[in-house]
Amino acid sequence: MADPAGEPGRTRFGFSPLWEIVASVRVLVRPGEHALHLPWVTEASRALAESRVDFGPLADLVAGRSVPGFLTPAPGSPAPQLADELADLRDVPPRTVRRELAAMDPPHPSALARLHRDPEGGLDRLAELMERYWTVALAPAWPRMRALLEGDVLHRARQLAEGDELFRDLEPAVRGITAAQQRLAVAAGAHGRGLVMAPSVFVWPRVVTRTHAGWQPVLRYPARGIAGLWETGGAAPSPALRAVLGRSRSTLLTALATPADSAQLARRAGLKPAVVAKHLDLLRTAGLVTTAADGVHARTVVADALVRGDQG
Repeated sequence: MADPAGEPGRTRFGFSPLWEIVASVRVLVRPGEHALHLPWVTEASRALAESRVDFGPLADLVAGRSVPGFLTPAPGSPAPQLADELADLRDVPPRTVRRELAAMDPPHPSALARLHRDPEGGLDRLAELMERYWTVALAPAWPRMRALLEGDVLHRARQLAEGDELFRDLEPAVRGITAAQQRLAVAAGAHGRGLVMAPSVFVWPRVVTRTHAGWQPVLRYPARGIAGLWETGGAAPSPALRAVLGRSRSTLLTALATPADSAQLARRAGLKPAVVAKHLDLLRTAGLVTTAADGVHARTVVADALVRGDQG
């Protein structure tokens, strides 16, 4: 499927910190449905309790069957900043807030009556709460989350440009994604703005679509490599890869199944920090690893192909 929206250039990719707040609160409310994220749930729950952040009003908004559209806008760019998304949230028209609160399923609880009466003041308070929640629950994990999401955006964009099947590596969810693409393609054409494909961390294990009237159609799906996001240990490299790259470098590449900073990588690989730094320099020089400005390391496409080919 070259373009899920039906026309070249009609599909774009992006992820949203605001959405990750919404989805992560749903995970905290129902952790049993999101076993993959239990390591994060444990840490975040402890941090929120210690910081006395009451996210109950936010949970009231997002824990039902439907979430107000003003909390789940399409990403405005491939990697928007939370501050910009919160500024946009504060600017949502009061009539839109009231309309979407009234349309919640189930109906919005009485605890949100204040937001319904005073949308402008309520959105300011909500944005402040979301910022506090982010600082405590998500900011510590954001570098690793962002590296995973950025990697997915780059990977899918490359697949789309090459006319490749976008989600062949996400079985068994791929059938659900393909069906959602087909539904959203119709909505995207009707809106005339195309379709946004948005990888997510906390959407797992589901695929979520949004076709609210007045909002750009969005398909949110689990980011590539999500299964290893919270892992602290890495798989052992194969003898063949080890013979080519040596023990330490092959171990590091294998451990980078998902992006990690140097400390996380040292724990996964079971190597000393000085050894990790030395071999990362060599892997970067060889074009097998990239390092972001915040210190998160990721395998390059060449390294991905090398490791996958070796494992196949």
